[in-house]
Amino acid sequence: MKCNKCSIEIPKGEDRTLHSQILCEDCYMDMLSPAKACDPWAVYAAKSFAKEEGKQPELNDNQKKILHILEETGGIEPQEVIEKLKIKKSDFERDTATLRHMEKVRGEIRNGKKIIRLW
Repeated sequence: MKCNKCSIEIPKGEDRTLHSQILCEDCYMDMLSPAKACDPWAVYAAKSFAKEEGKQPELNDNQKKILHILEETGGIEPQEVIEKLKIKKSDFERDTATLRHMEKVRGEIRNGKKIIRLW
């Protein structure tokens, strides 16, 4: 059986159904809890956490790589980052939403194209 969203093969008994779609667990979770880049409460929470003495948020490997790419390029289209890192779009969206909440990255329109850049 294949996932209706990402087309990967789903092991027997591991499929999930949502809105009449058969999904793998990752796609099911993404649909239940989509990433939200613009979330004032999450920004407040991230900033409050960072203010606590000795408590800097830890970045995962993809987040570190995203920041490194943006540092090197000065800003790049999201799809290019996804292709460079060879990650799923949903993983990229979740990682950049987290970085946005920490005010480390932001979006911008440059030459008519949406790019992501360092804050």
